[in-house]
Amino acid sequence: MADDPGRTKILLDESRIPRRWYNVLADLPAPPPPPLHPGTREPVGPDDLAPLFPMDLIEQEVSAERYLEIPEEVREVYRLWRPTPLIRARRLERALGTPARIYFKYEGVSPVGSHKPNTAVPQAFYNARQGVRRLTTETGAGQWGSALAFACSVYGLECEVWMVRASYDQKPYRRLMMRTYGARVHASPSPVTTAGAKILADDPDSPGSLGIAISEAVEVAGGADDTRYALGSVLNHVLTHQTVIGEEALEQLASVGETPDLIVGCTGGGSNFAGLSFPFLREKLAGRMSPVIRAVEPAACPSFTRGRYAYDFGDAAGFTPLLKMHTLGHDFVPDPIHAGGLRYHGMAPLLSHMYELGLFEAVAKPQRECFEAGVLFARTEGIVPAPEPTHALAGAIEEARRCAETGEPKVILTALCGHGHFDMAAYDRHLSGEMEDFDLPQERIDRSLGRLP
Repeated sequence: MADDPGRTKILLDESRIPRRWYNVLADLPAPPPPPLHPGTREPVGPDDLAPLFPMDLIEQEVSAERYLEIPEEVREVYRLWRPTPLIRARRLERALGTPARIYFKYEGVSPVGSHKPNTAVPQAFYNARQGVRRLTTETGAGQWGSALAFACSVYGLECEVWMVRASYDQKPYRRLMMRTYGARVHASPSPVTTAGAKILADDPDSPGSLGIAISEAVEVAGGADDTRYALGSVLNHVLTHQTVIGEEALEQLASVGETPDLIVGCTGGGSNFAGLSFPFLREKLAGRMSPVIRAVEPAACPSFTRGRYAYDFGDAAGFTPLLKMHTLGHDFVPDPIHAGGLRYHGMAPLLSHMYELGLFEAVAKPQRECFEAGVLFARTEGIVPAPEPTHALAGAIEEARRCAETGEPKVILTALCGHGHFDMAAYDRHLSGEMEDFDLPQERIDRSLGRLP
């Protein structure tokens, strides 16, 4: 069936939407280091997190159970777009002249055009069930902010979003989508928070960063009893919610008799990469398959490949617990590349720990190579990808070209985590030859890492 020339989409019935999220913590050879309280340097407890998150999510964050049940109220909303299609990229294969078979899990069919509602919906559900009135959050490219705005509209919650200034200016239609769902959107840094006002006083032209936007959202949530904070990546419960991607892909590949040789995904905070790879990693750890798993990050914000594995704040102002992660330093402000969703100074602590254990590889790619991959994909497969998954596509294409040289018929799996319909200004800069690759000086990284707590 794998070579059936008429088979492009591999679809699952709605009844096959996963009923459980997979928690990779249960299968790791060693547990990750705990988050630390910034004042005491002791491991944080549930009471420390309660001002920001509902107890259901706190329990999921620390759970060691292999599987977590998905509430039926969440699965009912998932039915709007899940299961998502797994697509064989036959036209891309032909363009590359490769014997490799390339499959992509397409998450752009969700209401907001990305994978982010996979966690936004359960986060909004658990908060609404606890009686929360409002959620605050940050967003880089706008995909997460759009997803949380959508999820809040489903459950009748108010939503307030701090959007990184560079993306706020580059992507007006993303913020208009948030407003259409009912959210209030601020450019970050903003004058409405102490953290934002301080940064603006020092640098009125600051392009912002996810770390700054997190500080603003956390500051507002921590100061109101009826408000909680929602995060679109990095934390364990977020990565766990995204495993619906990989669980579906496992079943879809098995239905055509395929097993992946390479799994490649883009990484900013890590949720999309984790969602695709964790279920396959479970199978690899159990000895049932042996794929190479590869993370691709932007060369302008290379936390895996050039960062340090150390305790650091998750935000710029130091409001969050200290997280053991690969970091460029909490006050590192990346260059305003167009892959706004990948411009985070750190990597998910769970993924950072797994990288240290050698469970997957990581590479960094410049944005022009990634946009070249995105244009090739659009001209062959018809889907214009968001800037973030072009990094994964660049990695997949690189491997497929290598297979063309060696003759290896590898099976390559990637996640196309969102479409680029709101990113056409970035494609315009690429197609007009105006896009630049930022050469990140080592001294900038060293200077930021020198200020680690």
